[in-house]
Amino acid sequence: MISFFFYFLLSLFSACFTNDTTSSRISGGIPANNHASGDIGIKIDSLFQILSTKRGFNGNVLIAQGGKVIYENAFGYADLKEKTPLNIESTFQLASITKQFTAMAIMMLHDEGKLNFTDTLQRFFPGFPYHDITIRQLLTHRSGLPEYMSFAKRYWKNKRRLMSNDDVMDMLITYHPGLVFVPDRKYKYNNTGYVILACIVEQVSGLQFHVFLEKRIFEPLGMKKTFIYNTKKMSDVKYQTLGYKKNKRRAEEDYLSGVVGDKGIYSTVEDMLKWDQALYTEQLIKQTTLQEAFTPFSYDWRNDNSYGYGWRIVMADDSSKIVYHAGLWRGYSSIFARRLHDKTTIIVLCNKVNWSFENIDRFMGILDSAKHGVSTSGGD
Repeated sequence: MISFFFYFLLSLFSACFTNDTTSSRISGGIPANNHASGDIGIKIDSLFQILSTKRGFNGNVLIAQGGKVIYENAFGYADLKEKTPLNIESTFQLASITKQFTAMAIMMLHDEGKLNFTDTLQRFFPGFPYHDITIRQLLTHRSGLPEYMSFAKRYWKNKRRLMSNDDVMDMLITYHPGLVFVPDRKYKYNNTGYVILACIVEQVSGLQFHVFLEKRIFEPLGMKKTFIYNTKKMSDVKYQTLGYKKNKRRAEEDYLSGVVGDKGIYSTVEDMLKWDQALYTEQLIKQTTLQEAFTPFSYDWRNDNSYGYGWRIVMADDSSKIVYHAGLWRGYSSIFARRLHDKTTIIVLCNKVNWSFENIDRFMGILDSAKHGVSTSGGD
């Protein structure tokens, strides 16, 4: 389920923007003069200041409505050992938020008439040993394929060497680990499917996956600080971050880090806002296709939400639709949430595992005061 904290923030926006539609950016501090939208910025800042100082939150935050930044700030360090501070241009591993970009690449090829969601994998890989699995089932986690992160522990012998997507495909073909269930019988979140989707993008487009994303998505949208993982690229990043575990120890990359499509994209909060805004246009795909991505195809009982094409979907109490995804990988935790009817966007990227921003208890008082128009302080 999407966290109560994000429901709180979304409710806070609705309450505070009823009488004021202007916005002001807060970055690195609070402006001296505040109006209605300035007040919401102060309230949000007080939340994250508490999370940073008392709950160990370490990351960047951007909150926008209608494409206008309401709040933007960086908390903590890019490198805990060297005490290198984060800044708003710091790059973070998006982890599973990457899946919506992989799904977008597939949808772009669909709109170009180069594939169908009902195509089986044999159309692209004739020797693939698992039959009756469609692209749609990969997108919606209904394929039944085994999880590559599990079978790679057994079959990938040289753990000092990065695996690639091709290596995952080779292991599936060579060792043929068993299906978890018959395709399309049920939903089970699965990273293997999105690795295969990235391979399909390469097969159909004739471009390497990272090149397709760069040329067809990142560059056209002006996402200049967004890229997909590779060791050479990492050394060129200006505002690089390091991932940390809860105990503040480095979360080192390993042999699984070279596999992409299910994870692997690095970005900034401001580049992610560009991505968000592009989704309200037809610059990449038709809106009718995007609405299919936001359609619930599978219900996730464990998390109490539905899954479309690379997006989780929930209906709020007021019947508004929220599409989102979270990510967790090697010290990085993140969430990207969009309420569609009022174009509210919440982006939180962290380089230290910490889900403190999901706790609602501290925020209920501010929520209630915002609904009643009562001014509150930012104290604990």
